[in-house]
Amino acid sequence: MNLLVPSSTLGWIVFGVDMVLRLVALGIIPGNRKPSTGMAWLLLIMIEPIIGFSIFLLLGRTRLGNRRITRQRTALAAIHERSELLPLSFDITRLPAPMARVASLNRHLGSLPLTGGNEIELLPDYHETIAEMTAEIDRARSHVHVQFYITAWDDVTDPVFQALIRATARGVDVRLLFDHIGSRRIPGYQAMIKRLRATDIAWHPMLPIKPLQGRFRRPDLRNHRKILVVDGSVGFTGSLNLTEPGYNKAANHRLGREWVELMVRLEGPVVGALNSVFASDWYVETGQVVDLVPVFGEPDARPEEVFDVPCQVVPSGPGIVAENNLRMFTTLIYAATERISLTSPYFVPDESLLYAVTTAAERGVDVELFVSEVSDQFLVGHAQASYYRALLQAGVRIYQYPAPYILHSKHFTIDDEVAVVGSSNMDMRSFALNYEVSLMMPDAAVVAKMREVEDTYRRLSKELTLPDWELRPARTRYVDNVARLTAALQ
Repeated sequence: MNLLVPSSTLGWIVFGVDMVLRLVALGIIPGNRKPSTGMAWLLLIMIEPIIGFSIFLLLGRTRLGNRRITRQRTALAAIHERSELLPLSFDITRLPAPMARVASLNRHLGSLPLTGGNEIELLPDYHETIAEMTAEIDRARSHVHVQFYITAWDDVTDPVFQALIRATARGVDVRLLFDHIGSRRIPGYQAMIKRLRATDIAWHPMLPIKPLQGRFRRPDLRNHRKILVVDGSVGFTGSLNLTEPGYNKAANHRLGREWVELMVRLEGPVVGALNSVFASDWYVETGQVVDLVPVFGEPDARPEEVFDVPCQVVPSGPGIVAENNLRMFTTLIYAATERISLTSPYFVPDESLLYAVTTAAERGVDVELFVSEVSDQFLVGHAQASYYRALLQAGVRIYQYPAPYILHSKHFTIDDEVAVVGSSNMDMRSFALNYEVSLMMPDAAVVAKMREVEDTYRRLSKELTLPDWELRPARTRYVDNVARLTAALQ
């Protein structure tokens, strides 16, 4: 029996498979996807059907598994139900009508209300933030909840871990979550796991990839949130990861490259909302329900605090109502009448955000964007650069924070009305694939404090002009456009 397939027959088989995959893709890919995302996948599959469809099966779906989805929906329903019973809501009719509508949108999409009576302090200094978190952990009496996308136990973060160990010795319940893949990429990960096993800290990796244990999903989904809550009364959130500012990478140290961050310290009812986001993630990962009863200590007078601030926590991510963060961002940008200041390390917008930003500039709003001069991620940096021409032509002013530093802060202000800060970048990954948490603060005093941070960025940065940008070589523009296409493969 001749087992060899004639080359002509094999050619017909491959041709047939190619045609079937192309036809199947035309009917499947566009479903429930943005046109740009669908077109990017279709282009890849039309160029190379077998390889393209294989990549789509691996990376083209955000399915998380029935158990995880069920737990997530249960947690969100519980959060919504309990928040309805608490007298914490801020009277949104006190806000300008556009802000009130955004607060209602956030409540509808993310289940958490706008709360009043909060105290806010911005923390732009990396090492000061670590010290502040350590000090709060040392004051804990009931529980400490720690959740960071990247977690590393190094010389800079060691005080935090030592404070967590001291807290467990006092009988405090300490729970720690970190993204499995995000943290695993940092040098020293296995050593951290070994050290954690020797403590009484309850810890779990988020979205773990463990095929041998039947735990496998799309590998580029991430829990990107940054949250620390102490006793349910003091909280921190923002852009900082729990690692030293060079991310323990020898190449970064040689270049003098450090990450520039912005965190916010919170007191008041909003901390309960932040704690509920942690509790939902803990429940999804472990199946354990966390008691969130707050324990309040003595008030701590702090000169940089802004008092009586309305705040709203907005969680987003796969399995939650689609793209809460993007909907809030675009709604606020369209509401601007005078000024928009955006800070994002990875600005790779979809059509809706790009149109919102450029339309604002075209209608006379002063729009500025702060980004890093040099990106730490090759493809993302080039994808981001592919949008600069459209932004500059519309009148957006782009400021590049000087290398070797990486401006990793994620925040924006609209007029004198509202500030938003959190873990979310302004890119398609943060909108569709990452679990994020954002904090909206419709308060003029907070905006004034944020403006001080933005003024510092502007003073240190170099403004990019359209004539300078047009001088880039054609080969660089080609790479930008290819990277832009890959960014759309969500």
